[in-house]
Amino acid sequence: MATILPTPPKVGMVSLGCPKALVDSERILTKLRADGYAMSPDYAGADVVLVNTCGFLDSAKEESLEAIGEAIAENGRVIVTGCMGNEADVIRARFPDVLAVTGPHQYEDVVGAVHVAAPMPPSAYLDLVPERDLKLTPRHYSYLKISEGCNHRCSFCIIPSIRGDLVSRRPDAILREAEKLVAGGTRELLVISQDTSAYGLDLKHAAWPLKGGGEIRAHMTDLARELGRLGAWVRLHYVYPYPHVDRVIPLMAEGLVLPYLDIPFQHAAPSVLKAMKRPANEARVLERIRGWREICPDIAIRSTFVVGFPGETEADFQYLMDWLEQAQLDRVGAFRFEPVQGAAANDLPGAVPEDVKEERYARLMELTARISAEKLATKVGRTLDVIIDAVDVETGGATGRSQADAPEIDGEVHLRDAGHLAQGDIVAVEIEDADEHDLFGVPRA
Repeated sequence: MATILPTPPKVGMVSLGCPKALVDSERILTKLRADGYAMSPDYAGADVVLVNTCGFLDSAKEESLEAIGEAIAENGRVIVTGCMGNEADVIRARFPDVLAVTGPHQYEDVVGAVHVAAPMPPSAYLDLVPERDLKLTPRHYSYLKISEGCNHRCSFCIIPSIRGDLVSRRPDAILREAEKLVAGGTRELLVISQDTSAYGLDLKHAAWPLKGGGEIRAHMTDLARELGRLGAWVRLHYVYPYPHVDRVIPLMAEGLVLPYLDIPFQHAAPSVLKAMKRPANEARVLERIRGWREICPDIAIRSTFVVGFPGETEADFQYLMDWLEQAQLDRVGAFRFEPVQGAAANDLPGAVPEDVKEERYARLMELTARISAEKLATKVGRTLDVIIDAVDVETGGATGRSQADAPEIDGEVHLRDAGHLAQGDIVAVEIEDADEHDLFGVPRA
C-alpha cells in the first residue's frame, strides 16, 4: 500500500517597506520552507498570513495597518512582524485578533509563531530543505544585505531605535551567499544595508580567510572588489559619501562594480543639514562628484531629498535647487517631510506649512525631471548593456534596465524586436529615443 504523505500547511506573505525588509521576508520564508511549509500566493489558500510591516514614516505605518486589516478580513489568521512590530500595543489595540507580533529581523520568533499557529503534521518521509534561499524577487536579481542597524542619529530617522546600531556580517559569509545566488541564476547583486559605507566598522575591518586561499577584510572596498569577481552586476545602495568611497570609483572604471552610486544626500543647505544632524560639506561633495566623473564618466548617481524640513526657509530650498543644478544627479527621489513618532525632528521649531511643502516638492521634481531628460537625451545613438526584466512574446517587446537603473526605483529601457530574449539576459541595445525617465531602443543583432 502506498504511503499518503500529509499536506503541509501553507503560509502567505505580505511584505512592505524597503529592500532590507524584503530580505527579511526572504529569510523567514526560506526557514519556513526548510521546515516543510508550502507557500500560498493568495489569502484563500493560506493557513496563516505573515505581514512584514514598515514603521519608518507615519504614512508607512498606516499602510501597514491597512495591510494587516485586509489580511484579517480576507484570511483571519495573521502574524505581524517587521519594523512596526515594535509597536505591538498599537497593532493589538486596532487588531486584537492578530495571532502574534514580532519585531524586525526576529526570524526565530516569527518562525516559532508560525509553528504554533499552523503546526506541521509529523512525517518521517518529508525532506523539504531547499537547495537555495527562497526569493521574493525575480530569479535574475537579488538583494544582498551586508549589515543591520546604523550608527547615525539623524534627527528625522528612527531606524536606530528600531534596528539598533551597526552590526556587520562577516565578509566570507556574504561572499558565500553571493556565490550561491550567482550559481542559482542571479545576474545582478544589489548590495543593501542602512549604511553601506560603514560596513565592517564594528568588526574593526578585520580580515577573514577565503575558501581557496587568501583573505578578505570587512570593508566596503574589499567586499565590492570580491563581489565584482563573481561575474554578476554589482550595484551599491545606501552609500554615505565617506572619504573611502573614492576608492570604489576605480573599481567601476575597471568594470568590476556597476558605475552607480545610491547616496542619500537628503539636502544641501548647511543649516538644514545641521538640523538633520548630517554632515554639512555640500561644496566638497560637488568637488568629489566632479572627480568621480573624471575617473568614470558613465557613473550614475541617484539620491533622495527631503523638502519642507522644520526650519527650511525659501533661501534654504533655493540653495538646494542651485546645488542640484550644479550636481546634475542622474536619478532623484524626494519626500515631503513627515513627522515620525519618536524622531527628534518633531520638536524642532519652524514647521513648514503643507502647501509650501507641496509647492517646493513640485518645483524640485520639475527641475530633476528636466535634468534627467537632458542626461538621457545624450544616450540616444549609443549602445548600452541592458538586463532584461520582462519579455512580451506576443508584441515582441521587452523591458529592461541599463547599468544606471536599479529595479523599481529608477528608469527602464523599453525594447522593440526583442521577443526572442529571456528574462535575465544581458544584451547590447542601441538607444533610439528617450524621455524624462526612460530609454527606448532595439537589441543589436
